[in-house]
Amino acid sequence: MTTDFSVKFQVTAEAIDTLHHVNNAVYVQWMEVVATQHWAFLTTQNPFPDYIWVVMKHEIEYKDQAFLGDEVIAKTWVGETKGVTSVRYIEFYKDDTLLVAAKTIWAMLDAQTHKPVRIRENVLKVLQIID
Repeated sequence: MTTDFSVKFQVTAEAIDTLHHVNNAVYVQWMEVVATQHWAFLTTQNPFPDYIWVVMKHEIEYKDQAFLGDEVIAKTWVGETKGVTSVRYIEFYKDDTLLVAAKTIWAMLDAQTHKPVRIRENVLKVLQIID
């Protein structure tokens, strides 16, 4: 079972590049915001302070543009999760137009040692990968 989680962004002047649209690097920053907020939402009732997540790989496809003043909606969901890694998908939309499609591979680490930790059933349940 997977579910979407959404975050809205208002495009401000700081997000605009010399081509007058949202800079590609801003989408990467927004991806971190979305992932962090989603994890915080999922763990509100049952936090996991012993774990942290780090990015191992981003795959990003830029399809369209957003401009100053636009509202951009990011939708995310968790995909395949096994071993120490978890795939997260994020899509950014302006109205019904897909702007960016991204896939990020995250690794779960022990918060103290920063060493990889196998993702166990209790975390899988929170990620809504299993019932």
